Amino acid sequence: MKFDLLYELQMPKPHDAQSEYRCFHEALEQIALADRLGFDTVWAVEHHFLEEFAHCSAPEILLAAASQRTRRIRLGHGVVLLPHKFNHPIRVAERVAALDIVSDGRVEFGTGRSSQFEQAGFEIDFQASRDMWQEALEMIPRMWTEDPFEWHGRFVNVPPRSILPKPLQKPHPPIWMAATSPASWEIAGRNGIGILGLTIFVSVPQLEDRVRAYRAALREAKPVGRFVNDKVGAFTIVHVAETRAQAIANGGPEAAINYLLYAFRVLGGFADPSGRGMQREYADLEIKSTPYRDLIAKEYPIIVKMQRGECTFEDLDAEDMVIVGDVDHCIRKVERYKKAGLDHFIALMQADRIPHEAVLRSIELFAKEVAPRFR
Repeated sequence: MKFDLLYELQMPKPHDAQSEYRCFHEALEQIALADRLGFDTVWAVEHHFLEEFAHCSAPEILLAAASQRTRRIRLGHGVVLLPHKFNHPIRVAERVAALDIVSDGRVEFGTGRSSQFEQAGFEIDFQASRDMWQEALEMIPRMWTEDPFEWHGRFVNVPPRSILPKPLQKPHPPIWMAATSPASWEIAGRNGIGILGLTIFVSVPQLEDRVRAYRAALREAKPVGRFVNDKVGAFTIVHVAETRAQAIANGGPEAAINYLLYAFRVLGGFADPSGRGMQREYADLEIKSTPYRDLIAKEYPIIVKMQRGECTFEDLDAEDMVIVGDVDHCIRKVERYKKAGLDHFIALMQADRIPHEAVLRSIELFAKEVAPRFR
C-alpha cells in the first residue's frame, strides 16, 4: 500500500491579507517534507467558490510549484474538473502534459465533475455534467497519443490539430476518477481508470463493498486510455501526535467534524450564501430534495445523525471514518483500510485549524512510525 497526502488548501476564518499566502507556502513546505520522508503522491483538488473549505482553484499551479521543490513524490490532480466549461479538454491535455515534463514524468491525472453549487457558477447543466465528463475523458488520452487529433462530439468539436506538448510518460500518465457515490466506483471500473474515494462519510465495510464493485466492473472494462489503471485510493482526515491528548488539543476532532459538515453541504448540492464557513450550525439543515434524501439515508447514515444534531467525533472515530490520535491508534486504523483493499491510503492533514507545525509533525510521525509497518 502506498501513502499519499491530499490538499484542498483549507483556510478557516478569521482571514487577513496574508492568509492565502501563508496557506499556499505552508502547503509547499509540507509537501517538500513529505517528499523527503518518502510519501508516494501528493494530490491537489480543484474546487471553486468554497470559502474556507478549499482555496485550491488552480491545482496545476500548486503542483507545478511543488514539482520544483521535490524530487520523487508523484504529483496528483485530485482532481481536474472535466466538464468543458470548467476546463476545455484541449487545455487540460496541454497543462497536464506540461506538468509531466517539468516534473520529470511524475503526474497522476485525476478527473471529476464537481458539485452542483460549483457547476452553477460556470453555467453547467448538472444533468449533462456526467456526459460532459465522459466525453472529455475519452478525448484527452487520444490527444496525448494521436497527432493530429480530431473530434466531433456532443459538446466539443476539434478540427484536425496537433495538441502540444505531449506528456513525458508513455503512452500517457495514469488516469483516475473521484468517487462520491456508489455508482461512481462502477463507472470508473468500466472506463478502466483508477478510483479516488472518500471515507469521511463511509464506513470501512462500505468501502470494502465499493472496492469489490469496482473490481467487478474492471473485468468488463473498455479502457478510455491506452492501459488500465486498476488502483484504488481513498482519503480521510488524519492527524498523528505523540499522544491522543495532543492530537485532540491540536484540533484533530474539530477538523474532522467540520469537514463532514461542510462537505455535506457541498456534495449535497446545498450552498450556504451567508459565508458562515465550516460551522456546526450546518447540522440543522433539512434536505428537501427527495433523491438526495433517499441516497443519504441509504448510503450515508452518519449524515442522518448529523442532520439531527447528534453526530460527534466519537461517532466518526468508531466507524473508522477518521484517524486522529497517537501512533499506535493510527496503525490500528490504517490496518483496517489495508484489509479493505486500498492501493493508496490518502491522508488529508492540512485541515481546519490544525497548526502548521502540528501538521509537519503529523507528516513526520506518519512517515517514520506508521507507514513503515505497511511497506
